[in-house]
Formats: sequence, C-alpha cells, structure tokens
Amino acid sequence: MSVGTLHNQFYSFIDFYKNKVEFSFENQPFSTNPRHVWIICRLGNHWLLTRHKDRGIEFPGGKVEAGETPEEAAQREVYEETGGSVETLTYIGQYRVTGKQEVVIKNVYFANIKGLDAKEHYFETAGPVLLKELPPNIKINHLFSFIMKDDVLKYSMEWLENNLKLK
Repeated sequence: MSVGTLHNQFYSFIDFYKNKVEFSFENQPFSTNPRHVWIICRLGNHWLLTRHKDRGIEFPGGKVEAGETPEEAAQREVYEETGGSVETLTYIGQYRVTGKQEVVIKNVYFANIKGLDAKEHYFETAGPVLLKELPPNIKINHLFSFIMKDDVLKYSMEWLENNLKLK
C-alpha cells in the first residue's frame, strides 16, 4: 500500500519475517531519535556493500551509539563495515518495523564514498563488496541478507533514481 504524493509517500508492507513495515520519505516521521541507520553506498560507478558474517551481503548499517547523531552513526558504520570514507550523506527516509517483541526505527541514507581504507578488522562483517549492479533477483538470491529483500530497498532505489538520477 502507498499513499501520498511523490515526495510525501508513505508505504506499508510486510517484511521477510512477517513484520509490519512503514516507510516514509518525510523527515523523521516516526522518531526524531532513531536508534538504527542503514546506508546505501556508492563508490564511483559501483555499489558498496558489506558481507555480514551471518546474514549475507547487505548495505552497511547498525545502531546509533550513546552521544551520537544518526548521521555520525551512519558514517561510523560505513567505515567500520567497509573501510569507506563518506564524502556526502543524504537522508532518504525513515522506516519503522513493528515486530513481535520490539519496534525498530531506522533512518535510511545515501552515501557517496570518496575512498576505501584496507582494514584488519571489519567488526561483524567480512569487509567491502563492490557490485556494478544490484541483481534483479535480489529478493530470492540466497547470497543477500534479508535486509535487502524487503521494499525499503526498492522504494529507496526509486527515490535515488528520481532525486539523484542514480540507477
């Protein structure tokens, strides 16, 4: 389901784990203090992702730490999980997942990456993954994390194509 205009759209759907997800391009419609971030990254003409040790390939993301803004968390998470240095960070939207035991609210960003540092440790990931294109079968591709399989990615990619002319 979607309601609203192109820049004021609200989407509601069920995710991979049968949780209700609400996604909006509005400025922080669910919380002004989100505790999670997810960052769609681009390095030159490649998408920059990471390989989570348990979940598979996904864009970087994680929790906002105490005393940190969501934007600072986004930059830190990108660096920790990929070695990428954020050149520009653009807010895309925010989503709320209502699970059986908790509610998670996450800001979604687009990051233009200026370079990668080789690191000895990438925390819970195996480091950077560069892809020229995201596969069209991503929703059923076992190499990709469940995070990549819901409509937040789809709507975010549409937003990037319409607003930043990225494909």
